Amino acid sequence: MTRERIHKASVVGGPAPNLSDYDEACRTFSWEAAARALDGLPGGGGLNIAHEAVDRHAVGASSARVALRCLGADGVVRDTTYAGLRALTNRFANVLSALGVLPGDRVFALLGRVPALYVAALGALKHGDVFCPLFSAFGPEPIRARLSLGEARVLVTTEALFRRKVAALLPALPELRHVLLVDAREDPPGSPGVHALGPWMERASEAWTIAPTSPETPALLHFTSGTTGRPKGALHVHGAVVAHHATAAFALDLKPGDIFWCTADPGWVTGTSYGLVAPLTHGLTCIIDEGEFEAERWYSVLQDQRVTNWYTAPTAVRMLMRAGEALPKRYDLSALRFIASVGEPLNPEAVLWSVAALGRPIHDNWWQTETGGIMIANFASMDIKPGSMGKPLPGIAAAIVKRTLDGGVAVIDAPDTDGELALRPGWPSMFRAYLHEEQRYKKCFADGFYLSGDLARRDAEGYFWFIGRSDDVIKTAGHLIGPFEVESALLEHPAVAEAGVIGKPDPVALEIVKAFVSLKPGYEASDALQLELMGFARKRLGSAVAPREIAFLATLPRTRSGKIMRRLLKARELGLPEGDTSTLEAGA
Repeated sequence: MTRERIHKASVVGGPAPNLSDYDEACRTFSWEAAARALDGLPGGGGLNIAHEAVDRHAVGASSARVALRCLGADGVVRDTTYAGLRALTNRFANVLSALGVLPGDRVFALLGRVPALYVAALGALKHGDVFCPLFSAFGPEPIRARLSLGEARVLVTTEALFRRKVAALLPALPELRHVLLVDAREDPPGSPGVHALGPWMERASEAWTIAPTSPETPALLHFTSGTTGRPKGALHVHGAVVAHHATAAFALDLKPGDIFWCTADPGWVTGTSYGLVAPLTHGLTCIIDEGEFEAERWYSVLQDQRVTNWYTAPTAVRMLMRAGEALPKRYDLSALRFIASVGEPLNPEAVLWSVAALGRPIHDNWWQTETGGIMIANFASMDIKPGSMGKPLPGIAAAIVKRTLDGGVAVIDAPDTDGELALRPGWPSMFRAYLHEEQRYKKCFADGFYLSGDLARRDAEGYFWFIGRSDDVIKTAGHLIGPFEVESALLEHPAVAEAGVIGKPDPVALEIVKAFVSLKPGYEASDALQLELMGFARKRLGSAVAPREIAFLATLPRTRSGKIMRRLLKARELGLPEGDTSTLEAGA
């Protein structure tokens, strides 16, 4: 754990943070007051995510503001105003109605970073349906599994994805009545129920009145992989928008007029909660980049689009680090005010690199698919302790607990004591169910806490530190070792690009620490480098914590959201079943 602290006074500049006094905000905050910051449906019709994200901004002067700026892979920039987005989403809602889709049906999208995804999501929510995004890189089997588990009634996708991944699945998906192809001009022959969306949109009216939806009306379905295979469908409600809006103001420091870029894949919960819903509820301009990662391209986007707030992933940060500290100096990043990351813990050296290379720190935060929104964060007004997740958001009560033999939990009050991170339920974006798995859902709660499954510690100043997943923690010779700490130490070595650490069974120590590393360009795997890395880690961590074995891999297996899949490293090391690999990054 690094002891270096980045003082807020060393990086201040620009407008005052939204959360300027953390203790006062925690004392006075209420979710009821946060809900009053939104409009609600006209006439007391309840709360609807799409109304808060689109329609309430599509009036008066704000209607001409750019909502979506899509940077095409072909270099063409396409803008959609709030008025334009209202018209398109109304048309999509009317298309669903014309097709006989009923409120409460599930509308899935298998799309990349394209405006059609936003239109489908928000149009489905206007219609009263449950929207579920899927990774466009999914193969046919994970697509089939999720469409089947989610009882999909509508799938929105492209011609190419339909041909390659969906067409052969249709006989196994009797609940799927309609497939809408966003880039087709004509219905494909011999495929009943498969429609070219364009002509339907052209015929549809731009007028639509959102029917009443209560805060508890189901709205979003996100699948998350379990460690044992079967994906879990976490169900969220329209009331989640209250948390999306409030947490984005606190943790991402969103302000009127900001240009916001969330790099998360739309198939991931971050791409919905903070790539789609939250910035639009604040009336901002959202950058959508259709292109693939390239360091020069990303810096150009930040420069040319005058991005003020940037939300990305530690994996992307490490890739930028690999490109060098000199590269960002060639770009004008003066508009960039706030950087945040999520997806896996941000290693301390990445925060320090960001200050040196970008002139501002990266603010890590923590949340899960199940929480629906950011729960713990490093705020703009707070000192940053590199490697820490930060402090709980106002309205969030977090604790470190240990499970008891009777199935309950006991709160650990002593600072710097390892335990499981737990939250008091009650925030609006908390998931309401695992679809069709009531018992699995109930197991997430005990003694008035939601049990995250993540191990952490809280220091004396109230900062939380991630240790690892409860099934990732390594027990060796009486020591409890978090993989993240070992990985962070290895990443400090100039040769190491990425590191993943597991516990390997040992007849004497129970487990030993084994590390898998990929190297930066210019370095080659060798016995000498292996010994050097082991000594490097031992010097920083001590012999009890440092890896006893190190293996070199060209790349480490990661999910598309950027998380290194330690369980997959362990399964491959021990010859065990790999379980659900549907979220695995291609080629990993």
